[in-house]
Amino acid sequence: MRIGVSLRERSGPEALVKLTGDLRRAADDGFTSAWLSNIFGLDALTALAVAGSQVPGIELGTAVVPTYPRHPATLAQQARTTALALGSGRLTLGIGLSHKIVIEDMFGYDFARPLRHMDEYLSVLLPLLDGQPASFSGETVQAQVALSVPNEGRVPVLLAALGPKMLELAAERADGTVLWMTGPATVREHIAPTITAAAQAAGRPAPRIVCVLPVGVTGDVAAAKERAAKAFEVYGTLPSYRAMMDREGADGPADLAIVGDEDTVGAKLDELAKAGVTDFVAGEFLPRDEAARTRDFLKSLNR
Repeated sequence: MRIGVSLRERSGPEALVKLTGDLRRAADDGFTSAWLSNIFGLDALTALAVAGSQVPGIELGTAVVPTYPRHPATLAQQARTTALALGSGRLTLGIGLSHKIVIEDMFGYDFARPLRHMDEYLSVLLPLLDGQPASFSGETVQAQVALSVPNEGRVPVLLAALGPKMLELAAERADGTVLWMTGPATVREHIAPTITAAAQAAGRPAPRIVCVLPVGVTGDVAAAKERAAKAFEVYGTLPSYRAMMDREGADGPADLAIVGDEDTVGAKLDELAKAGVTDFVAGEFLPRDEAARTRDFLKSLNR
């Protein structure tokens, strides 16, 4: 299981400078990958193009870019431009539906047929990322377009897939899934078997299973869980994540945070690896001395 790190969402006029420093530190610390969310702060692909062009080597991924606000041809153009800035083979494009409260209530798009939307979205996005023209007319997406961005190779795509049908789609058409708020039992009993069986049935390569979770090495587990409960409270209210918590038997996000001493955290990471996770992405969330202790432990796993 490869170990990556989730990049902090930076703000203020020095946001890109700070992000570049975070990325440089991640690369120097030996992490195989660094991932940036795309919510309401920095645009993830633009930020990774800027920061990643100054920090070579490390894989960079989005976790994740919502699909609805961007036409798939526009996203493909932006992703290929970012890939050009980073150099061949460094960008992994994680995409997802987001949530009804964001897509319908904030942006005003129809969220009624998310599976059809994603399937049709991929029918335009994937050929364009592969350097081919897209010709598609569906119920939710249409495109007759080709791009001239000068890339070599393709940009791999991961879907934020949690339900059975979306996992099957990720296996059949994309390169795997990227998870959030999904624990080891759920990966072992639901995510890994569903996506792996679908990939095998489709004659596709074994899919990547990228699992992002809060992690912190600490001697005060109760305080760490309290901090996690406050920091990640909103995710317990979103239906897709709530379903994964119910599968895991977790009351809320704090129960999914990987916290404890080095042996405890290491055992939980080993459990994720055995469950089928190919890439663990550490969502560091503890302050000061505990942050340093967490990073030191994670660095030791990369040696």
